[in-house]
Amino acid sequence: METKLLSDHAEDLLEAAELLQNGAVVGMPTETVYGLAADARNPEAVRQIFAAKGRPADNPLIVHIAEMRALEQVAATVPPLAEKLAERFWPGPLTMILPKRKEIPEITSGGLDTVGIRMPSHPVARALIQLSGVPIAAPSANISGYPSPTTAQHVMRDMQGKIAAVVDGGACSVGVESTVIALEPNGTVRILRPGFVTKEMLEEVAPEVTLDPAILHQLQEGQTVRSPGMKYQHYSPRAHVILVEGSWQNFAALAEQNRADGVYALVFDGEETMLSLPCLTYGRSGREQAQQIFSKLRELDDDGAQKVYVRAPKPEGIGLAVYNRLIRAAGFEVIQV
Repeated sequence: METKLLSDHAEDLLEAAELLQNGAVVGMPTETVYGLAADARNPEAVRQIFAAKGRPADNPLIVHIAEMRALEQVAATVPPLAEKLAERFWPGPLTMILPKRKEIPEITSGGLDTVGIRMPSHPVARALIQLSGVPIAAPSANISGYPSPTTAQHVMRDMQGKIAAVVDGGACSVGVESTVIALEPNGTVRILRPGFVTKEMLEEVAPEVTLDPAILHQLQEGQTVRSPGMKYQHYSPRAHVILVEGSWQNFAALAEQNRADGVYALVFDGEETMLSLPCLTYGRSGREQAQQIFSKLRELDDDGAQKVYVRAPKPEGIGLAVYNRLIRAAGFEVIQV
């Protein structure tokens, strides 16, 4: 199969929508990361997503919709709090776990009776969903476990020959996957995966917001996951990633002590000039780091890095999402200095 690179022009979007209607898989831009899009109600189309990614079948997918009235086609019930959250954060990078309608097959929901739903804000994603006329299942468009793609070129590199087409909608503006939340019976919002929509932002709408322990800790063997990104090692380049927490002085000392061929450092902007080993930077603010982290992890592989010491961001605000991705990229290998 030759994977076709399509533009975001009207005629190419119509071609991509027709591919989706016919059960094919298409790389789709969103504001978070690029997704592997397929008809969420078509089990065979969804199987192609899992095959292309090499993704474990118990890892649920997120269903993307383009308008509020489509929510009732995917969710069996929509609590009032979910409606309030949708009014505040949709379209945007927030996924809500809700009871699923029977039309959503088990392969899409990872065998659960719930499904993650979001309305992306990227105009190309919304146009594709509307033109295809179907709810779209779309996990990140990368090989399972590898850093998520934030450009069409990343997708083409990972998925050439595995999917029908990729729509180039430019670089993703957010850069990390959506915040995933569950609504508990007592009205509490539980964050299962952090993202651009932070705990503080959710607290402006919800009476209580908590963080799931799996955000910063490894799940036990056999534990059921409610959201993508919770169970398996994710976001990892081929290089050995080590997350380092502590002061800049102690980080620099550790990195210099371990200087060797193939050893790199991933640091904040402006710090690269103070180290003698090869360095890449990934911004200073949480927003900048979210936009850059996946592309920089991929760039480390392109540069031939074998081991990478990563300066840990503060796990607060958007930085919590970046920290969450990095701790999984490191396989929970963290050094305190």
